[in-house]
Amino acid sequence: MKSIRAFVVLVLAAFVTVGANAHHAFSMFDQRNQVLLEGEIKEFQWSNPHVWVQLLVTGADGKVVEWSIEGSSPNGLRRQGWSSKSLLPGMKVKLMANPLKSGESGGSLINVTLEDGTVLGRKIEPND
Repeated sequence: MKSIRAFVVLVLAAFVTVGANAHHAFSMFDQRNQVLLEGEIKEFQWSNPHVWVQLLVTGADGKVVEWSIEGSSPNGLRRQGWSSKSLLPGMKVKLMANPLKSGESGGSLINVTLEDGTVLGRKIEPND
């Protein structure tokens, strides 16, 4: 009876592990393409499991669109030199991201270029 109970616990643990890994899927992002957005930081959410950047982008028609960009974990970004104060509301930046496949205003963070030319994140050219 104990061996059956142990087997059931192992099977349940396997399902929980699969679910935990599933939240890290990036299949919703078009990783073959990049978008370069120029805008103003509305908010930088330094939170686990991933940081978020809310970027206000003014389109050619003059309308402001808010983009939600998902980044890496705070721990990973901290090792790259980021801090919770790296992006502050009102900062003008250029942000490169892999866009959402759905076409909505969102994506996965690649890098951010600050006004002084400092690049935070991976240094790649669009569509490299």
